[in-house]
Parts: sequence; C-alpha cells; structure tokens
Amino acid sequence: MAPPLPLLAYRLAGYAARPFVSLLLRRRLARGKEDPLRIGERKGRPSLPRPAGQLIWFHAASVGETMSVLPLIDTLSGAGHAVLLTTGTRTSAALAASRLPGGAIHQFVPVDLARAVARFLDHWRPDLAIFCESEIWPMLLAETHRRAIPLGIVNGRMSEKAFRGWRRFPGTARALLGACAFCLAQTETDAARYVKLGAQAEAAGNLKFDAPALPIDAEARATLIRAMEGRPVLLAASTHPGEEEAVLEASARIRDRIPDLLTVIAPRHPERGDEIAAAAAAGGLLMPRRSQGALPERRATTYLADTLGEMGLFYSLATLAFVGGTLAPIGGHNPIEPAKLGIPILHGPETDKNREVFAAFDTAEAAISVADARALAEEAIRLLEDADARATLAINARTLIAASEGALARALGRIEAVLDKAGNLPGDRAFSGR
Repeated sequence: MAPPLPLLAYRLAGYAARPFVSLLLRRRLARGKEDPLRIGERKGRPSLPRPAGQLIWFHAASVGETMSVLPLIDTLSGAGHAVLLTTGTRTSAALAASRLPGGAIHQFVPVDLARAVARFLDHWRPDLAIFCESEIWPMLLAETHRRAIPLGIVNGRMSEKAFRGWRRFPGTARALLGACAFCLAQTETDAARYVKLGAQAEAAGNLKFDAPALPIDAEARATLIRAMEGRPVLLAASTHPGEEEAVLEASARIRDRIPDLLTVIAPRHPERGDEIAAAAAAGGLLMPRRSQGALPERRATTYLADTLGEMGLFYSLATLAFVGGTLAPIGGHNPIEPAKLGIPILHGPETDKNREVFAAFDTAEAAISVADARALAEEAIRLLEDADARATLAINARTLIAASEGALARALGRIEAVLDKAGNLPGDRAFSGR
C-alpha cells in the first residue's frame, strides 16, 4: 500500500530541510545541548557495534520517559535480551550511563530525516521497537514499519492538543499507529484518543507507578544531614525559569515564621546552575552549589543542587517537596518519585502533561495544589508546623501508589507475547511478565 500523501510530503520536506537541520545541530552544539563527541549519532551514524543476536530497541524522549522504561529494560536485560535505548537529550544520556544494566546500549536518537533513520536502522536492525509515551516521529515509525519490525507503544500518552493535530491527518495517523503491534496507554482517555487515530490501544496504567524508588547515596546523605544540622528543608525539584524566583519569594515568607528553613533548589536542567546562582547573588543570597562540592552552610538560606542523578538523595533529605514544571507552563514533572520516598508534595496548577496523575494525587489528598508563591508559602508553613498533616499526605500517597501499580507486568506480558510469536525468546531465560 502506498504511504499517505502527507507522509510522502513529510519525507520530501525532510530532504529539503537537511541543510537547516545541520545548522540547528550546530547551534545546539554551541549551546551545549548536544554531545560533541557523539553528534554523529544524531545523523544515524552509530558509535558502537551492534550486539550479536536478537535486539530490542527502546526509544524514550528524555529523563522522565527514560525513568519509566528502566524497569522494563532491567527485566528484559536480566532475561538475556540485548537492549538498545535511544534518547534525545544529554541529561537522559547521563542518566542512561549511570542506570542502564550491564550490556545495555545507549545511543542518541537520529533526527527524523529519512536518510538518518535509514542509517540507524540499517546498522542496529532491531527485532522489536518499543516507543515510550508520546514519541510519534513519522520517519522513525514509518521506516520501522516498512522493515516489518514489530513496534509497540508503552505508557502511551496523547494530549488533547496532539490528538487534534493528528486528527487533521487521519490517513497518516492510521498508517503510523494502526500498524503497531500493541499500544498500551496510560489512561482510558489516552486509549480512546489512540483508538480514534487508528491504533489498537488499551488502557494499561502508568509505568511510573511501578518504578522503584530513586537511588540514594548513603554516604552523601549522611554528610548532608550533618551539614544541615536538623533544619527543615523545602526542596524545589525539577524547576524551570521563573519557578526559582517564585520559590525564593515563598521561602523568604516562610523564614519570617520559620527562620532556620533551608531551601534547596534542584533545577530540571543542571546546566542552568550558573544562571540561577548569578540571580541569587544579585539578590544578595548566599547559595552554595553542589556541583562545586560545597555544603549547605548554617548561614546559607538556600542551596543549589545543580547535579545529575541525585534527585533521590535530595528528596530523601526534604521535609517538603515542591514539584517543578507546575508554576511555569511546562505541564508538571513526576510527583510519584517524592511520594515513593514518603515526602509530602506541593505543586502548582500547570499539570497538563501529567494531568491524570496530579488529579489522582489531589483527589486522594496525597498532594496539595498551590496557585502562586504566596499560596506556596502559606501551605508550606502549615505543613512544616504540623507533622501529622505531613504524615497523612505521605500515607495517602503511598496508598494511591499501591493501588495504581500493575502497568509493568501488563507491558512485560505484551512484549513477551510479541517476542514469543516471532520466536525471539532466548530459550528458557524468558522473563515472567505476569
């Protein structure tokens, strides 16, 4: 069957856009958003050899999606499967370097141009492709389907905006999504949108509920506990521009009531550390930086956690956590991570990317929504002065998580069925996904 005209037009536009894509990559390199030693991977040129035998390819956009699929990768790798993970950001590459199981491979995903995708697929020749959440790249999906590689979607998410966009090209959506071996959506709403676009989708739950608690370096934690000297800690996690200012305004209000408060800011992108530190200095704040090996001094009211891979450490030290991306129009980051460590959660109103998860937390009285810096300060003061209220939030969150688990087993079952049908299970070392 001939591909839909919009897909052909997209392919042709990609040929014309190659010089502009090269310019874009150079600009991203200059801004530190690409790895200069691995830029060839973005053009489909591999930096590692393909492992022998059967290979499962996972694609996840960035840190959040990578965290979602790590339990799947761990289980599959432990069962004897070779695994390739592609992501699109340097932060997710650093996470992969520290968290992937031995033998699993990371590469940067190629740009969505036909030639780059063809190079990538010609080299890696995956036996199964698994895309996470909302990663629907036309060339990646079309070329994978063209090579008759089974492709499934896990933790699928389809926003109303994305759904409206794909509805404008129903033939293309049906060609890309209808050929998927399976589509496991996070919610009934997501599944219904995928079905209307042509996918055979079902609601399977959110993999993030099944993820293990974030790792904690015990030695680093002991060192920081000594430095913090029992002070209450407000952690602002995964913040974006504009949110640090709101958090600092709130923390100033809180200190009027609780003078020994320590506010820890952990930006979503640690490379913004210089920018945040400069703004703090301009405001007369002493802000020691984790990236420079500094510890939170007694006279410091703020501390900058501008490192990668230590979010579990800082959540474990927090008395309260504000989850970022919720006061800025980002859509909200993962509240399940602090909940799994028993940390009471505050968040802003901008939760579109994880609307169902935040709504579930709010309905279960497992988190508190605040509208602005003033409300953040008021709720933080109330919780800092009420240990029972903090404990109730934490207990409600853990109860919600326990009731929401199961997506991992369902995804593993689907993957096992596809591999079994293709004769790709590695003997008696197959995992148990049910």
